Amino acid sequence: MDNEDIEGGEEEFRAQLGRKYRPVVAHDRAVLQMSSMDPGSTSDSSPKNVKIDGKENIGSDAREGSAPDNLRVNGSERDSKLELFGFDSLVNILGLRSMTGEQIVAPSSPREGRDGEDAPITYGPPKPSDVKLGTLMGVFIPCLQNILGIIYYIRFTWIVGMGGIGDSLLVVAFCGSCTFLTSISLSAIATNGAMKGGGPYYLIGRALGPEVGVSIGLCFFLGNAVAGAMYVLGAVETFLKAVPAAGMFRETITKVNGTATPEPIQSPSLHDLQIYGIIVTIILCFIVFGGVKIINRVAPTFLIPVLLSIFCIFVGILLASKDDPAPGITGLKLKTFKDNWFSDYQKTNNAGIPDPNGAVDWSFNALVGLFFPAVTGIMAGSNRSASLKDTQRSIPIGTLAATLTTTALYVISVLLFGAAATREELLTDRLLTATIAWPFPAVIHIGIILSTLGAALQSLTGAPRLLAAIANDDILPVLNYFKVAEGREPHIATFFTAFICIGCVIIGNLDLITPTITMFFLLCYSGVNLSCFLLDLLDAPSWRPRWKFHHWSLSLLGSVFCIANQVHPKNWYPIPLIFCRPWGKLPENVPCHPKLADFANCMKKKGRGMSIFVSILDGDYHECAEDAKTACKQLATYIDYKRCEGVAEIVVAPNMSEGFRGIVQTMGLGNLKPNIVVMRYPEIWRRENLTEIPATFVGIINDCIVANKAVVIVKGLDEWPNEYQRQYGTIDLYWIVRDGGLMLLLSQLLLTKESFESCKIQVFCIAEEDSDAEVLKADVKKFLYDLRMQAEVIVISMKSWDEQTENGPQQDESLDAFIAAQHRIKNYLAEMKAEAQKSGTPLMADGKPVVVNEQQVEKFLYTTLKLNSTILRHSRMAAVVLVSLPPPPINHPAYCYMEYMDLLVENVPRLLIVRGYRRDVVTLFT
Repeated sequence: MDNEDIEGGEEEFRAQLGRKYRPVVAHDRAVLQMSSMDPGSTSDSSPKNVKIDGKENIGSDAREGSAPDNLRVNGSERDSKLELFGFDSLVNILGLRSMTGEQIVAPSSPREGRDGEDAPITYGPPKPSDVKLGTLMGVFIPCLQNILGIIYYIRFTWIVGMGGIGDSLLVVAFCGSCTFLTSISLSAIATNGAMKGGGPYYLIGRALGPEVGVSIGLCFFLGNAVAGAMYVLGAVETFLKAVPAAGMFRETITKVNGTATPEPIQSPSLHDLQIYGIIVTIILCFIVFGGVKIINRVAPTFLIPVLLSIFCIFVGILLASKDDPAPGITGLKLKTFKDNWFSDYQKTNNAGIPDPNGAVDWSFNALVGLFFPAVTGIMAGSNRSASLKDTQRSIPIGTLAATLTTTALYVISVLLFGAAATREELLTDRLLTATIAWPFPAVIHIGIILSTLGAALQSLTGAPRLLAAIANDDILPVLNYFKVAEGREPHIATFFTAFICIGCVIIGNLDLITPTITMFFLLCYSGVNLSCFLLDLLDAPSWRPRWKFHHWSLSLLGSVFCIANQVHPKNWYPIPLIFCRPWGKLPENVPCHPKLADFANCMKKKGRGMSIFVSILDGDYHECAEDAKTACKQLATYIDYKRCEGVAEIVVAPNMSEGFRGIVQTMGLGNLKPNIVVMRYPEIWRRENLTEIPATFVGIINDCIVANKAVVIVKGLDEWPNEYQRQYGTIDLYWIVRDGGLMLLLSQLLLTKESFESCKIQVFCIAEEDSDAEVLKADVKKFLYDLRMQAEVIVISMKSWDEQTENGPQQDESLDAFIAAQHRIKNYLAEMKAEAQKSGTPLMADGKPVVVNEQQVEKFLYTTLKLNSTILRHSRMAAVVLVSLPPPPINHPAYCYMEYMDLLVENVPRLLIVRGYRRDVVTLFT
């Protein structure tokens, strides 16, 4: 190729490379670097800087526009082609200069001088890099400090007392397995290539995409920031218990009534926790500002007393029987081990002390939620990945070693604690580890304080670097303030982390902070396991981790463990599944009833939260697949138009019943599964003689009951107000059966909307006439007060069916509807019996055998009649009425159930028929 060919192809190269072509001259970077690879050159013949015409050039024989002889030997045209293709030389990319033994680094880019001339290109020794960390100091110790925390010292013995040795071992095994499986997935991803700063964010973002990485990375950042506050509060609380004279305010005294020897328990004042916590956080922030080097020097100072305190606990247990221990401490006894083997779940007061009248009820799931923060911290090493010498070696070894070490420590501690103290002592002495320690409790107090401060230091170090890594990726513009150059300390991110930490410290409640931290960590762990599972299952070409001890099944199991921890009622929130089938006709360009989107927003606080809108397309999937895609896009567009946060799903099925049954089983993942099914009441079924609706409607309700989904059926959907239509009056609840508090929660959610904020709540309790109405009213009032809900309580007495048959039916405004429904059901049953006699088959309806007697039908009709008349009498002017949904009676035809429901909703303009599920959605506790 000659110069004419190059000049003729200039435009083509511009189009291909997207960069401006410039001719190659002797002092170009690529030419210089390729020249240095001359096999015949030595260190003595290296070119020197020579100034020619006011500029420095290379080589004494250099002339403007010409190249030295050694460049001609190597071939300047070949170098020019490399430059034309837009590649840096191989020497620069692969670092081949260092392989030749030369100490001269590649020249830097010239900078423009004051007079417009190019600054001289100089050679110099390489800059010394920052000191990198190894496996021990970079991963193992940070993980160990983060894992060993306040839970082990002040709650672990209590967990053994409540759950017994057996269940406590299961708790440790479950939580330890979750973190161990996550550590394996983390090791596989960390060894699949170069890992920059940002730890788990960098891993997840590169595995599942930056958007997923940012969302999970921010959750992990918040988890670390809030965890710092938990550790600070734990240290301050222990200090104030060890040195009560240091408190500036009066202590809180909790009276204990559930023990054999009642004694008051003193707790530090909230104001003392706040003041000392803020001071400690500020001090830790100054240490963090010193950089990683200072933290590395401080870290062993915090860890050594922690290990010493654990050693003193074990020695104290072994010597307990010889040193005349305190009452309740038996030393290692087989009898104590047997007595403490089984669980003893019981109620406690707010201080965790057993009390038969206590309001806190404990179970295995509750112990898992309480203990899980004691195994978090496995990401501490990966958070500092930018400071490690060899991430692909240090992260797997250090993380797994810390996980196995702490899990083994917990297992041994369960066995020793369970054999060394009575159950009463385990449940009442919150600092039993200090009481039993050798030679004196102060050793444990120091260990607790230093362990929590060390963990807080690790959190305040890792969280800002994680936030800075997220900001540097330019995914969220709002995070641009936290960007930092490579190698710089993230000071602004540290200030922001400290601000969050101080805000949580001001709360002053360790038990309130812990569940939030658990959810943040579980979400991040699930993301790591899920990304490893997908990469391993898909076997992507770039998936070649050096860590071979992993399998996709382990990652999947770890992800399931993270997703399947039970959510406490205080963290419960509705995830509605909106059934768009309108039970009627809509315009072709309207894929969903417009008021369903408005109602979905009413079920979410401030309109925030995810809803799933589903519709069923009847037909064969292969024939209707394209129609389903089009309908899904149309439904998604309509949801956006209605300004409702949600996703659209279209399912193709032979009929509505089978389609809904598939939806209710498979939709969602883990705790992100929908928990409430919302649909419109089929008011048109009798008017348009749609005989297939009763069986479908009853089948959907039964499917929801089997799948443990709550149900909300909206009657009067056409009249449901939008966000601009303000309502007045009352929101009336007819609380008949225990539904986990779902109706109460829905009424509170309605009050948060502008359209219902002027309404008041009335709770109607239905009771039989012979019951004590005043006692029931007082109990409900107390319950609502504890739930922090303002509502007026009204108790209504209703005659039973037996009294009605004795006295005869009384005149009622719904009596005509009752007689009409009774007549229609008699005719329907008569027709069924006649068909069964003709065919010689047993009585069947909806493909199922039917066993119904007329007296039972009249009993159901009477119950719905009285409830309907009560609603019309007390709630005719209500903005909305909520009533319990009766389950479909077994062996009753779907037609009969629709008659019962029609009688219940007769003449009520706007009604929500609600059925809860087998769990509480409200709680007495914050």
